[in-house]
Amino acid sequence: MQRFNLTATGYNLNYLPEYIALRHGFFREQGLEVTVTIPTPWDGVLDALENGTADMALGGIWVPSMYRDRVQNYPVFAQIANRCPLAILKHGPPEGFGSQLECSYARFKLADMAGKTVLMKSGGGASVGLFFKMLLRENGIDARSVDYIQDLDGVMLGNLFQGGMGDYFVTDNLSALAMAARNPKVSIAMQTVTEGDIPWSVYYRETATINAEVLDAQRRFCIALEKGIAWVLQHDAEKFRDELAELFPAVPVDVAVSVTNAFRHDGMWTSTSVSRNGFERWQLGLRDARLVEEPIAYDDIVNDGPAAAAQIVAQTAADNLPLVVIRSYPPSTSPIFVSDTQLLSQHIVFFHVHTHTTKLVTLHFRV
Repeated sequence: MQRFNLTATGYNLNYLPEYIALRHGFFREQGLEVTVTIPTPWDGVLDALENGTADMALGGIWVPSMYRDRVQNYPVFAQIANRCPLAILKHGPPEGFGSQLECSYARFKLADMAGKTVLMKSGGGASVGLFFKMLLRENGIDARSVDYIQDLDGVMLGNLFQGGMGDYFVTDNLSALAMAARNPKVSIAMQTVTEGDIPWSVYYRETATINAEVLDAQRRFCIALEKGIAWVLQHDAEKFRDELAELFPAVPVDVAVSVTNAFRHDGMWTSTSVSRNGFERWQLGLRDARLVEEPIAYDDIVNDGPAAAAQIVAQTAADNLPLVVIRSYPPSTSPIFVSDTQLLSQHIVFFHVHTHTTKLVTLHFRV
């Protein structure tokens, strides 16, 4: 069993498929003994990568983006969260029809926030503010028309908001719904999971430390994670509410079930591959926030090889097809996995594989 240490920037419901893969032994099936640490403060994940105590980090892709060619290069090899898991709270009861957990916010418009004061948690990094301001710009609203209080801990801001500070509070979806469930004086105005694809949470590692063995472990990690994603998508959260209660004991289980099913329905979990459209959208947001000078090209920072190989394995298993392993050249790249059906249906098979230097290599296999 190979030890595989993960350092994460937090413990969140949007990481649920990883937790399921851990609890159900999917990583062990791939020969990986996965352990997880969550450093305080969150940027300790970078220290763990540098000193070799972690094999990969889990967090926002904005960190590898802003560090690229400035401090350190961190190729991204997989994604777990495909949507932004935030919610906007407001003072007063919910408007319109439906229960609080159904989050009826038909009358709310982002334009209502212009000229108002918004509290935003920032304890886990800059992603909350980055996304919210990008969302305003995408909807034609000048982000400078809003006043922000965002340099305080999320729990502190939540208490202050409930005590009357500010007009809106942007925080993670699970915390927001839990707060609204126990406090009738606040309600959900909007949930951002419905606002399009974005690579919210990804896995990455330093370029210089990547070799053939690491790439193979990343592939096996992705196979297990794909299985975890599929498991969550195949099971209504009501069917595993006991597991959710164990994973998130501080949150009412009905809230955890509701958020999980919303995430399942609204595209939070899709596959281990980073969405190109979501990536390009986020890069524009990072450029406008001045974290990058220009949007970074997908292939310059994302190595989709391990995730793509894992999806072929998953599809082959689902179709009950035999699997053929083709060793790629140069030897530093990961093995390629294709089904017999793919091989027999084409005279030439094209593969795009990233080497450990993250430069794209096109491999042609003649059958």
